[in-house]
Amino acid sequence: MYAILDIETTGGKYNEEGITEIAIYKHDGREVVDQFISLVNPERPIQEFVVGLTGINNAMLRNAPKFYEVAKRIVEITQDCTIVAHNAKFDYRILQLEFDRLGFDFESNTICTVELSKKLIPNVPSYSLGKLVKTLGIPITNRHRASGDAMATVKLFDLLLQKDDSKEIITNSIRKTPKRHLDKKLLKILETLPTDTGVYYFHNEKGDIIYIGKSKNIKKRINQHFTNESKKAKQMQREVNEITYELTGNDLIAMLKESNEIKKNKPIYNRALKRDAFTYALKLDKNQEGYFTLEIVMSTKAEEPLTAFTNMRQAKKFVENLADEYGLCLKLCHLQKTKSACFHYNIKLCEGACIQEETAESYNQRVEKVIEKYSYLNKNLVLIGRGRKNGEKSILLIENGTFQGYGFFELNHQINDVERLKHHITPMHEDRDTKHIILGYMQRKQNLQIKEF
Repeated sequence: MYAILDIETTGGKYNEEGITEIAIYKHDGREVVDQFISLVNPERPIQEFVVGLTGINNAMLRNAPKFYEVAKRIVEITQDCTIVAHNAKFDYRILQLEFDRLGFDFESNTICTVELSKKLIPNVPSYSLGKLVKTLGIPITNRHRASGDAMATVKLFDLLLQKDDSKEIITNSIRKTPKRHLDKKLLKILETLPTDTGVYYFHNEKGDIIYIGKSKNIKKRINQHFTNESKKAKQMQREVNEITYELTGNDLIAMLKESNEIKKNKPIYNRALKRDAFTYALKLDKNQEGYFTLEIVMSTKAEEPLTAFTNMRQAKKFVENLADEYGLCLKLCHLQKTKSACFHYNIKLCEGACIQEETAESYNQRVEKVIEKYSYLNKNLVLIGRGRKNGEKSILLIENGTFQGYGFFELNHQINDVERLKHHITPMHEDRDTKHIILGYMQRKQNLQIKEF
């Protein structure tokens, strides 16, 4: 849990300041679940320059509660939370200063969104809150008031959580989690899990990631882990101390994140990457006579596939439809699998050899239509899908034929500004697996809107 806050003060000499306004949004890693906002009588005058900056003056605070009157509520809403603030060193110092005056020892882990932004969103002109959120297209109201600045920090933190592939934020806030009895722990974990689509992470007592998975129903899948009797599952049950998750809104981003983050984090219980879900691919080539060839091959043999398939039946149906739609002829050849004695029929679209008196130029024009429709080779695309909540859409950015990463936008945002869009993108390396995943979904167009720019 996180307590995302902003504090306005009187200004003045170091460690002589007083709080004039405080806003705290309690955040569970996905959304705000509680909030506290209040003016505070600092029992000392406000500096004139601060009045000009915030609009808060001494008269406004005359009847406001004093800090000791709101201290209990602050303790309640921040209990068992990591403090998050833009320039957290300042806000945390002011909080501790006020509690010290009451003789109360206030301690918490802290996360600074300035430091995180410099790591996760490099090369922006400024990291001041106002300028940073403007660059990112994050709305901010009531600037230099606690509620407005804290809510802008909430939206910024949501973006940083999304971009934090190394899970630095989660790990830092889990390390101090107390040990709990295993059985009670597993039951408590299950109670908090959603039934939505996303990626989940098993952490040990140190906060290290020991397993990564994805599911269309996170709670159901993790319950299967906890009730599994295999040796590996029982070992994971003993070692898991916390489960965190990220909702993705759709299975496409979940598959991409799972593939990417297993490779990046190398969890001990993901000893081997799962077999590529897209076993077959459509490969483009050209023969000596100049005819394009389109061939269904094992996905491992297609460095630049045009599209991908989960099984041979799906591949066969696809190329049969191509033959009907574009006048391409088929022939069957069979390919021996290298690691088994089995033979699998491999489907090949003829390169004009069975078409009477057709030139390569004429035939290739029809193949180019296939390439244009089913491939993102050399294209600039935004793939728009379902988001994590109502009023949100997911986006995948493809630039010059290369997958750049994913992000999320609220419906009232415009995605025509590609440069601004890039700031919201969580970068992801394109490899053979990610390419197969994206192409497979594009071919089936599962709840995807494809927009070219």
